[in-house]
Amino acid sequence: MTWLVSLKKGIQRINLYLCSFGMLLLIPMMLLTAGDVIGRALWARPITGAVELSSYMLAVFILLGVAYTHQVKGHVRVSMLVSRLPEWAGLSLDIITTLLSLFIIFILAWQGWAVGVVERSVSDMLRIPQLPFRLLVSVAGLFLCLELLIDLSASVGKLIRG
Repeated sequence: MTWLVSLKKGIQRINLYLCSFGMLLLIPMMLLTAGDVIGRALWARPITGAVELSSYMLAVFILLGVAYTHQVKGHVRVSMLVSRLPEWAGLSLDIITTLLSLFIIFILAWQGWAVGVVERSVSDMLRIPQLPFRLLVSVAGLFLCLELLIDLSASVGKLIRG
């Protein structure tokens, strides 16, 4: 059982590092956007490809942060109805929603990989290959699936313990 706890901590540590790397992209994205706006407003010379680069950085930031956001329970959760149910019913609903989420995210990760490995297109202006960004969808889905499995095991454990 201790290997399971260390596996959980390892997955959560990796998610923290991925999210931290994604957060580091916010500073260059902010500077790029500010430089583009200032260049456009003062000298009528925008930075070439700034919108393209910003959109890629934003995609990386979001995809790398989604599993960590789930880990710290940062997603929107409405518990108005579930809080009024008995604990076993709430845990049962939690297990059902986690299983549905696992199914959907697994399909997203699988299709992200299937589409990503055959991707050969590049961006319009800067000719940046889209392959790594498409594959990042499957990586983000994989880590979100791992976080959902951690939640599922915790919910099942609580339900069994009563």
